[in-house]
Amino acid sequence: MVRSSLPNVAVFAIATGMKKYYALEEKFIEVISLIRTARYNAVHSVNRELIDLYWKVGEYISKKVAGKKWGHGVIQKLANYILRNVPEAKGFSAPNIWRMKQFYETYQGVTILSALLRELSWTNNVLIFSRSNTPEEREFYLRLSVKEKYSSRELEHQINSSFYERTMISNQTRATLPEVPTDLKNTDISVFRDTYILDFLNLPQDFEESDLRKAIVHNLRKFFLEFGRDLCFIGEEYRLQVGNNDYFIDLLFYHRDLKCLVVIELKTEDFKPEHLGKLNFYLEALDRDVKKPHENPTVGIILCKSKDREVVEYALSRNLSPALIAEYKIKLIDKSVLQKKLHELFEEEG
Repeated sequence: MVRSSLPNVAVFAIATGMKKYYALEEKFIEVISLIRTARYNAVHSVNRELIDLYWKVGEYISKKVAGKKWGHGVIQKLANYILRNVPEAKGFSAPNIWRMKQFYETYQGVTILSALLRELSWTNNVLIFSRSNTPEEREFYLRLSVKEKYSSRELEHQINSSFYERTMISNQTRATLPEVPTDLKNTDISVFRDTYILDFLNLPQDFEESDLRKAIVHNLRKFFLEFGRDLCFIGEEYRLQVGNNDYFIDLLFYHRDLKCLVVIELKTEDFKPEHLGKLNFYLEALDRDVKKPHENPTVGIILCKSKDREVVEYALSRNLSPALIAEYKIKLIDKSVLQKKLHELFEEEG
């Protein structure tokens, strides 16, 4: 009896010890969380102080230059003086001092954006005010960068890919399409755009849908940068069983903000109205058999090579599901082309 009970005693002791260990580890994790939060707050506090400093220097320089007291020669002397007397102060080269002046003059009097400016690094601020052409574009990138917590490289990629223009074109184009049915209003598909740039896929010249799907899966981090970080990947060729038949969805995601499943069907050809019938079948099957009761209706996206705007309008006119037709480009679109298209859309609206 004693021998047979020893293993049980040992198991109980080990289990009890493990429980105590994990309970202790949970408390350790709480301490780690406190440390990381404090470090995050400290970094952001330093960043806010730095942005405030650059703002004040920019204001000072702006007034001196406006009074025709200082010019390029004086600014260079100032940069040299700072370097000699405060060598630990980084970022006070002559070109950067001029950027501080531009920074101040760009946002002077725009108090609504002051909090956003202090949430971003100096590098990101410079990218936005030096690369944006309008106040609307600057505000767009400021809000987007704060929301998505872009690194400078990610922000630069979004600017290079004309993210602002593409988003505005999507908003204008969607305004001409039929509205989402009233009972689906909680599923706001406006977070998705009309055109997506997938230049990071490095696809061969003649590629198939399977090549496109695999390339996206292998580059999910960059794909999420383009589509938004609220997307969570569920699977490729996601299997649905309806009746005695199996069907496979190209890509299935979950959108944290919309609280719904997102189907992406890939097409290497132009959009055709019959594509929508297949997508709606998938949406119905997912809503009946996969969607949880607390989730919103599934959103469907047909990502195709190109589309005819009028064909899309006709195809969606009687569609009852939250679906949209988007096109992808595997090369960057010239910014001037997008600006011209956006201008034409605004003229049509006017």
